Amino acid sequence: MRIVSLAPSNTEIAFALGLGPQVVGVDDHSDYPPEVARLPRVGPDLTIDVDRVAALKPDLVLASLSVPGMERNVEALRRRGLPHLVLDPRRWPEVLASIQAVADAAGCGPRGRHLVRQLEERAAAVRRRMAALVARRGRPWRLFLEWWPRPLITPGRHSWFTDMAEMVGGENIFADLDRTSGVVDPGAVLEREPDAILLCWCGTLQGHMDPRRVAARAGWERLAAVRQGRVVPLPEALFGRPGPRLVEGLERLAAILTGFFRAEVGEGAADHGTAGSAALPSGP
Repeated sequence: MRIVSLAPSNTEIAFALGLGPQVVGVDDHSDYPPEVARLPRVGPDLTIDVDRVAALKPDLVLASLSVPGMERNVEALRRRGLPHLVLDPRRWPEVLASIQAVADAAGCGPRGRHLVRQLEERAAAVRRRMAALVARRGRPWRLFLEWWPRPLITPGRHSWFTDMAEMVGGENIFADLDRTSGVVDPGAVLEREPDAILLCWCGTLQGHMDPRRVAARAGWERLAAVRQGRVVPLPEALFGRPGPRLVEGLERLAAILTGFFRAEVGEGAADHGTAGSAALPSGP
C-alpha cells in the first residue's frame, strides 16, 4: 500500500503504526519522525497540491480536518477520485479512534489495537498518579492554554486538551465554551484566575513564546500564575497534533504540575524556570 499523509498528526500516526515504509509522500509541515525528511512533499497542509498527490499513485491518502480550511483538500481529493480517509478527532477518545481507523484502513488492525492499548495505559497511569496528588492538594489545577496571543485563542469543551487537563487532575478554565476553540477576552482570563498559564502558540510563533510577554499584559501581573512563575511554554508538537504523541504531552504536563505542587507544599526547592524549559521542545 502506498500512503500519502496531508497533516503532521496523520504522518505521526502512520509511523507509530509501523507504516513508515509505505508512506510515499507527506505535507510540507510533517517533521516527525526524522525519517520523513527524505520523503516527497505535496504542499502546505492548507493548500495541498493534489497533482503532486496523484503523481505518487497513492492507495490511501490520510486527509484531515483538524485546521479550518483543510476541507478544500478533501473536496479536491474527491474530485480527483483519490482514495482517502478523513480524520477529524476533537476529544481524546476520538484521537484513539482515529488511530484505529488508520490501522484498519491500512490492513493492520491488530497493530492499531496494540498501540491504542499502550496509549490508554500510559494515560491511565498519569490519571492515577495525578489523582493522588490532587487529593493531597485539595483542589484541581485551573489551567489556561493559549493557542494564539492576539487575539487570545484557547481550547473549549470539544478539545482533547479539556480531556488532558482532566487526566492530570485539572480543569480547562474555558471548558464551558461550546466549541473546539475560540477567542476569549483577556479580562475573562483574569476573572477565572488560572493556577497555570500554558503557552502553545501555533506555527512560527512557537519561537516567540516568552513568559515575560504574558507578565507584561495589562492587569495580568495580579494573577498568581504570573507572580509565582507558572507561565509555561509548551511544544505544539506534543499538544496541538491529534496523534500518538499527545500522551507525551500529557506526561510532560503532569511532571510540570507535580513540580508546582512540590513548591506549594515545600517538598524541595522548585525551579519554575526549569519546569518551563523542560516543556520547551528539544526537537521536532
